[in-house]
Amino acid sequence: MNIIVIGAGAWGTALAANAAAQGTRHRVTLWARDMTLAHTLKAQGSNRRYLPGIMLPSALQVQGGDIPLTQAVQGQDLVVLATPVSAARAMLHALQHCRAPVAWLSKGFEAPFSSPERLDDEKNQPFGLLVHEILAGAAPDLLAGVLSGPSFAQEVARGQPTALVAASVHAGVRDALVHAFHSPTLRVYANDDIVGVEVGGAVKNVLAIATGLCDGLQLGLNARAALITRGLAEMTRLGLALGARADTFTGLSGLGDLVLTATGDLSRNRKVGLALAQGQTLEQAVAALGHVAEGVYCARTVVQRAASLGVDMPISAAVVALLDGQITPADAVAALMGRGPTAEGVQPVLV
Repeated sequence: MNIIVIGAGAWGTALAANAAAQGTRHRVTLWARDMTLAHTLKAQGSNRRYLPGIMLPSALQVQGGDIPLTQAVQGQDLVVLATPVSAARAMLHALQHCRAPVAWLSKGFEAPFSSPERLDDEKNQPFGLLVHEILAGAAPDLLAGVLSGPSFAQEVARGQPTALVAASVHAGVRDALVHAFHSPTLRVYANDDIVGVEVGGAVKNVLAIATGLCDGLQLGLNARAALITRGLAEMTRLGLALGARADTFTGLSGLGDLVLTATGDLSRNRKVGLALAQGQTLEQAVAALGHVAEGVYCARTVVQRAASLGVDMPISAAVVALLDGQITPADAVAALMGRGPTAEGVQPVLV
């Protein structure tokens, strides 16, 4: 199987390396827009910037941006986009005539008005879209889906056991992702609820910032457990309002990804929360990462989208207020703990 991964950041490099290490099953190419980065990967046999200490398989082919994207994907059986959500619209539009299945790895909502390529009806919306919603406008005929789930790039690159979800409304896309990446160290489960999988992948980043804040303030394990559990309820409410299935949120892309991102020390979004709890500014916290923390960029959209649907998401709203500098970390905790009593569960949204 011929596979090309577009984007040589940590996650794209890790997934490409993992697939290339599976013997002769696949011919894997990693495409980097930055030609200097591509030459460095070839010369050093590693991606020291994003995956220090991990050597790339010799079978992995590396290409640079001197080869146009539309040319690079020719002859491929699967195209994987390992780019931030902010680049998804342009990438999908560029690949709209691609014959091979396309999958994206990004998790989050597009920022409102972030792209001049938005359709006229989209430009009237105050909130951004999930990638499958972008797909509907940018490349409606493309056979596409998402590969998501609880995964740190470093562990996937090292071949440590990981489980992911391949979600698409097209069975052929799900099958292609399973065939491409299912291996003795990487299990891939198929799911046709792309809405639920995308909501889980996006909202967990926002909730991880809240959990990092909780741990940074040393509020204790009881508080962390409560925050994760009630965060899952928020995530599920939003997902159901958008048409997802409830059972998706008890799976890998819901509960699984939330637990990993909220508690794992490799989590970028958790690190943002920890830094804010220590008194750093948002700018300082993000600069120290050296990577994209999607939760920072999509938190406001999550809350705006929820409000438009009549969905209550108090934890996410507190994160937005904190990121905007409207409240302090202590104020965020006080606001959440000071809410009135309510029943446990995922309350239905009245429409």
